[in-house]
Amino acid sequence: MAERLLITSSESARILNDLRYATKLEFVALARLALGFSLKMSGCNVPESRDFSGNKIHREGLFGKDLSVFRSLVRSIYQDPFEDDDGFFSRRSVCKDHIDNGLALLGQIFEECGRNADAFFQKLAAEIPSGPSPTAGGVIPHLNIEVGKDLRNKPVVLEINNTARHPNPHMAIMGKSGAGKTQILLKILADIRKQSGFQTNFILFDYKGDIVCQERFIEVCRAAKYSLPKDRLPVNPFVLEDYGEQSVLISAREKAESFASINRKFGVVQMGNLTRAIERAYSQRSDEHLRFPDFREVLAIVEDMYEERNPDTLTQVLTDLSRFSLFWEHGGEDVPIEHISEQTVVIDLHELPVLKELVAYLVIERLYKEMSALPDSQTVGDRREIRTILVIDEAHNYIGQNNPFLQKIVREGRSKGIAVFFASQSPSDYEQKFFDFKEHLEFSLIMGCSVKSRSAVQNLIACNSQTAKQLQVNLAHLNTFEVISKALGEDRDYTQFTAIPFYEAY
Repeated sequence: MAERLLITSSESARILNDLRYATKLEFVALARLALGFSLKMSGCNVPESRDFSGNKIHREGLFGKDLSVFRSLVRSIYQDPFEDDDGFFSRRSVCKDHIDNGLALLGQIFEECGRNADAFFQKLAAEIPSGPSPTAGGVIPHLNIEVGKDLRNKPVVLEINNTARHPNPHMAIMGKSGAGKTQILLKILADIRKQSGFQTNFILFDYKGDIVCQERFIEVCRAAKYSLPKDRLPVNPFVLEDYGEQSVLISAREKAESFASINRKFGVVQMGNLTRAIERAYSQRSDEHLRFPDFREVLAIVEDMYEERNPDTLTQVLTDLSRFSLFWEHGGEDVPIEHISEQTVVIDLHELPVLKELVAYLVIERLYKEMSALPDSQTVGDRREIRTILVIDEAHNYIGQNNPFLQKIVREGRSKGIAVFFASQSPSDYEQKFFDFKEHLEFSLIMGCSVKSRSAVQNLIACNSQTAKQLQVNLAHLNTFEVISKALGEDRDYTQFTAIPFYEAY
């Protein structure tokens, strides 16, 4: 398997720093620009680079959802399929050579323009013609996922992005342990990745640790995996689209509310102190190239504020976040993910002794902020582009938290091309007083389980009370991989089928 990182030359690292400071572009954006510019200018006659003393670049961070686009571009130029992948992206690869070469070319243009950013962009615009986005040609994949066979042995297909049949793409898979829900979830996600040409991404929270160890699934989906606290998640929750005073204040208050919603001991005083500390942390970085703080910086400010006070819940939570280094921090060698919505990642939380829910909360908040800044996803005919799927395994451990960002993604995600998939133990999990998840779940797959609430079954399956009463009995006796779902045809109150597990399909 190919290495998932490369290391630039020391000269490339210097040019990157100069360009980042002048242009305000992120590290990854400049690396992608360098790669594309070199491919255009040098083709397959790129000079070999064997200096490995610069910046580390991870494949997932560099390409995001555009990996297949860049791979196809490189293949077409080199007339080489790069089937073993090492020649495409590794420490010694064409991508390494082109990034170093492209940065050298960009550095030369930058110097010729007197190190002036505006002149630099103008010269680049003259060199690089603009082109359409990958989906601008009017083709959106039909995500028709075969999930199993019905009682008549006919294929059961979920048309995930067919807006004529389904108002939204949100899904819940429910069943007791051993019913097979994880295998069905993995099969659906793998099919979506392949059918979309790897353009539809997912962010998956693995609470039990039984997904991150599925190497075949990780390989098929081309996913990055992060096992916390062993790994650090290269995401900074403080990144904003705008660093104006109002945006910073809103972000600081939202973080304080996030902490309070997860920890009941987090009171009004702690919320106020955290809000002020975060505001000060942003202020301290106002003249820096990277204007967002990290949790270590916020903790240092809180410790100054608490110099004559006893530690409390706030200091404990910030200490845990900093001690375990769960999120990206300034001064590290790794590159922060610029847009998590453009990544396919499995975030393993099962060995994290504390803060599982808070980590998920902060990532979901970051996803919502990115989603809000996106234009509406494209539609062609009855098909809508799905950009990213938020996947929450063992969701019964989490959806009881009153998370406004998760609720907003569920409510608003359809138009932005963001879907939410839940996997939990019972239909009753979605009966929450503060938010009606059932109303927004278009695809409800219920497997063997004990159901206390008949109304939950009725609402999720969209059947009458009498049918729900019978299903409540039937669900307790389903075999492994047997599923009852909302009707997928027009001639029945519901659909019953035997699902295809991931291990049989792949």
